[in-house]
Amino acid sequence: MESIIDRTEAVRDLMWGWPALILIAGTGIYLSLRLGFLPIRRLGFGFRQMFSPAPGQGTIGSNAALATALSATIGTGNIVGVATAIASGGPGALVWMWLIALVGMATKYAEAVLAVHYREQDHRGQYVGGPMYYIRKGMGSRWAWLAVLFAFFGMCAGFGIGNTTQTHSVADGLHDSFGVPTWTTGLVLMAMVGLVVLGGIKRIARVATFVVPFMALAYLLTGLAVLADHAAALPAAIALCFDSAFSGTAAAGGFAGAVIKEAIQYGIARGIFSNEAGLGSAPIAHASANTDHPARQGSVAMLGTFIDTIVVCSVTGLAIVASGAWTSGEKGAPLSALAFSSTFGTYGEIVVTCGLAVFAFTTLLGWSLYSERCTQYLFGERALVPFRWVWVLVVPVGAMMDLGLVWPIADIMNILMAVPNLIALLFLAPVVVRLSKEFFDQQ
Repeated sequence: MESIIDRTEAVRDLMWGWPALILIAGTGIYLSLRLGFLPIRRLGFGFRQMFSPAPGQGTIGSNAALATALSATIGTGNIVGVATAIASGGPGALVWMWLIALVGMATKYAEAVLAVHYREQDHRGQYVGGPMYYIRKGMGSRWAWLAVLFAFFGMCAGFGIGNTTQTHSVADGLHDSFGVPTWTTGLVLMAMVGLVVLGGIKRIARVATFVVPFMALAYLLTGLAVLADHAAALPAAIALCFDSAFSGTAAAGGFAGAVIKEAIQYGIARGIFSNEAGLGSAPIAHASANTDHPARQGSVAMLGTFIDTIVVCSVTGLAIVASGAWTSGEKGAPLSALAFSSTFGTYGEIVVTCGLAVFAFTTLLGWSLYSERCTQYLFGERALVPFRWVWVLVVPVGAMMDLGLVWPIADIMNILMAVPNLIALLFLAPVVVRLSKEFFDQQ
């Protein structure tokens, strides 16, 4: 098993090398420039849309689409992913997560604009869309093979980033904190996920709309309490993050040290894992939203990246650095738990473990929709019910997998589905600019 993990990590490191990082970051920068940094300028407009009635047609409400997308993005990446990035790349990795999120807002905006513009209605009258649709319809039939590739990788990626990774993180956390057997966690999660997923997109959206705001607020308030407790160390922690981002991090305590390349690589990789900008996943949910114009829903969609990384990930990351936990040598969820325990004592581990469980549960719901839509594109509507059952049955398998194998597989699946989507975003950027100008000139 150890040799398999080593080979998988080698493949992951190769695929997440500089070409991939340049493609992801470059696409975000290019779209930001083409749009005149519209997502940042129109951030207030986006928040107003989030609290306004959704006009137009769709399968689920505009806010429900955002909640569904956030249910997938606010997951283990916000706790385990941030901790992994800092443990491997140093405090500077957090800055690179911020930077990739700022340009990622333009990426997420463009994805949603195209998803709504090129969406279709299936035989059940539900709106469906996403990269596979805007690749085929926007780029033309010659590129239909690229749409199929995205759908195939998206279908498979769901079982990595959205299923096994999430269940394993929860099972591992509950086992370490409370001694709960991993198979027990797997079975309980399977039952809970099955009750929601088997009901389709409308049930997923209803649960996400109810759970996501409460879980995010509860975690943020707890994290802010940790930051308040370490308020005196916060300025130095922020300065350390920026200094480490551009000069590397020396060894400290149990931390082995990191060079700039590692800060960039782990910061971008974990940032993408967390906010999913560029993967092409979130536009699948936003394609189903009630809206009267693609740019309006794009303005809502870009909030997902802002909330996930600039807000939630920042709280986790700054808590780890300000508390000094990053020098402990811990990794993953135990590192986040150590940071929270500096304020809440033995309850810190409980806070992180419970947050991890809820975040992972909602991610399992959101990603089931993404993977399902990709399966529907490949095999038609007759595949929906069998897919849902397979998704539910895989949940306990992920709970008992080895973490060393789970994370590299998730990273590999991320980049495989991102490449076709990023190619389409670069190709269709003029369409995004035209639709944006058309909409905001009228506002």
